Amino acid sequence: MLFKQLFEPDSSTYSYLIACPETGECAIIDPVLDTVERDLSILQSLDLKLTYSIDTHIHADHLSGARRLKALSGSRIAYPAIDELPCADIGLQEGTIFKIGNIELHPLFTPGHTNHHHAYLIHTPVHQMLFSGDALMIDGVGRTDFQSGDSKTLYTSIQQKFFSLPDETLVYPCHDYENRHISTIAQEKERNKHIGGKSLEEFIEIMDGLNLPYPRKIDFAVPGNQQCGECPENIPEEFQGPCEKYDQGH
Repeated sequence: MLFKQLFEPDSSTYSYLIACPETGECAIIDPVLDTVERDLSILQSLDLKLTYSIDTHIHADHLSGARRLKALSGSRIAYPAIDELPCADIGLQEGTIFKIGNIELHPLFTPGHTNHHHAYLIHTPVHQMLFSGDALMIDGVGRTDFQSGDSKTLYTSIQQKFFSLPDETLVYPCHDYENRHISTIAQEKERNKHIGGKSLEEFIEIMDGLNLPYPRKIDFAVPGNQQCGECPENIPEEFQGPCEKYDQGH
């Protein structure tokens, strides 16, 4: 398997390029509109053609690159089936393996950050790789105060779906704000300041006390991502750059 971690600095988002060398099929998990051209350039340098874009959930902090990637490369758009997005070509759900060439991607239904959030698990001969989306971060978790988020539900998802995995499972989150790249299940169970070793009651108290600011892109990102990364009309001028490039056909 070919693998590359990609970063978009404005929203501190990690995307993940996964490719099957035997078939040439490849996917990007959680692509960002701002970096579509860069990502396609990387694929070209590796002599790969994008087959799928895969999102973990409807993001509130950036516009997905799924729609533009499809327009530029012919890739197919995959989202959690429960979202029922008309713009998605493929619906992913727990219990149904999704194949990227010979690579098997296992969707895990992990609500709590949003009510439809999914993570993705890949087994390799060496280790397991968990793409945890916005549910589990490095030394933190995704917020639960918008998009039908719920702290109790998130606690259950992490404890039952993530912390039941082998300790050596590698954790690749969708975001990190301190230049960290990777964790393990063992590390998060032991050291995660929000949920590691915490009871449900302690976790809910921590989440209720975060007092985080209103997400600066949520008002246009959520409706845009309900259309797989469409640029809505209400985007503030300061965030219009990637959409203007798209409108101009670049």
